[in-house]
Amino acid sequence: MLRAKAAASPALLRGRAQVPHTLGFGVPATSDPHHFRVLIPKSSTGKVSISEYLGLQSAAQESAVIDRAVLDRPRWTAIRAEVQRAFNARLTVHGLKPSAWKIGENPVDRLLGKELCVLAWAVERMDADRIPVAVRNWLALRPEERWWLFGMTAMSTGGVMDAGKGWRIALQHALGDVAQSELLGTCARRSRNDRDNGLPTLDLFGDEMA
Repeated sequence: MLRAKAAASPALLRGRAQVPHTLGFGVPATSDPHHFRVLIPKSSTGKVSISEYLGLQSAAQESAVIDRAVLDRPRWTAIRAEVQRAFNARLTVHGLKPSAWKIGENPVDRLLGKELCVLAWAVERMDADRIPVAVRNWLALRPEERWWLFGMTAMSTGGVMDAGKGWRIALQHALGDVAQSELLGTCARRSRNDRDNGLPTLDLFGDEMA
């Protein structure tokens, strides 16, 4: 029996080695990777913060962390389940283990983190009854579209103190307005047409757009 188990072990180990080891929502378990962290405090009324950690690509130590957004607890609660479901679906497709939000620090892949910021920026000052609409419109966007929105917003109003300015306001109206959902659908269809016409698209863990 022991010999049989020993003979099977190398095959099992090879099978396990094929699954990349990740932390949280898809963050590579490597030295100081570029990723995001979502900090969920223990207090049920504590605000949730989202920060970007540039890792080894940071030009200077003082710019290695960028605080991107802060959400009060009701707004976070309104988006967390759908975000978790969407992220885990993507991770599963890529053969990576799913995760779940927990108290404390939650590592998030750099591209998924950008997508989360787009939604967080949209709902940070939004009326509570509009948040389900924003989540629905966010889900309707392709990842590439979310990355583009992050890049445009982050260039000028991507800091934690930039709420209510420029692109942050635009995101609030674009995702929270029912009428805008038709426009977003048009953009999504146009993106799919571009893909069908042979234009390049980006993979989850490929090169980022911004």
